[in-house]
Amino acid sequence: MRRLPWVSGPLMLVLLLGGWQFAVSVVGVSEFILPAPAAVASALVQLFSGPEIWGHVGITLFEVLAGFGIALVAGVTVGAVLGRVVWLQRAVQPALVALQVVPKVAFVPIFVIWFGFGPTSKIIMAALLAFFPIMLNVMLGVRSVERGHRDVMRGLGAGRWATFRNLELPSTLPYVFAGAEVAIVFSVIGAIVGEYLGGSAGLGFLVVSSLNALDAPRLFAVIVLLAVLGSLLYLAVTTAKRLVIPWHESVSTGV
Repeated sequence: MRRLPWVSGPLMLVLLLGGWQFAVSVVGVSEFILPAPAAVASALVQLFSGPEIWGHVGITLFEVLAGFGIALVAGVTVGAVLGRVVWLQRAVQPALVALQVVPKVAFVPIFVIWFGFGPTSKIIMAALLAFFPIMLNVMLGVRSVERGHRDVMRGLGAGRWATFRNLELPSTLPYVFAGAEVAIVFSVIGAIVGEYLGGSAGLGFLVVSSLNALDAPRLFAVIVLLAVLGSLLYLAVTTAKRLVIPWHESVSTGV
């Protein structure tokens, strides 16, 4: 099971590239719609042949990590409070549900008006998308601690800090990382959407500029770069999970 991703991943990639090349060469799909893999690879090489691509990657990466960091702190704090204070959770639940169901793209023009076209609006957009998965998972994790376990800790004379350190924190950490794995992907989406609709730099801006120039190979090359960036960030979160909670079932079974 541990080796399965190393076999299935390359196999799926080969099948994808083969089907892609088949659609272009045999089916006859226009390269203005679907450029050949070789053309996309050439465009990707051209992107990295100039120094400006690293500036765009750095801007997007900064926005994603900053938004994810804000969402992580805010999500853990709010989720822990709402998980412990039931009446407060019920009081703010309607507002949280309303904020969650509103399409986040609708906030981009508002953030641009409030914070301008700089990275601040993209960071807030990334944080907004990443906040809810973390908050909901942390709230569930706090509530998953059984009351009987807390009673046992009190019966053994453990204080609040000892109960938190030895019981609540180990029980909640798997939920924190479960939310973080989803949130890091949402952070990338939020930053790219913000750059796409109101940015002058970053990979989302490169998507817009490639689209306006009708440069399909370059557009697909940027998309491939985004996929690689998102995969590396997700891998970083899963690696951190393996280091922090190696004892948990989700790590030992590779889920």
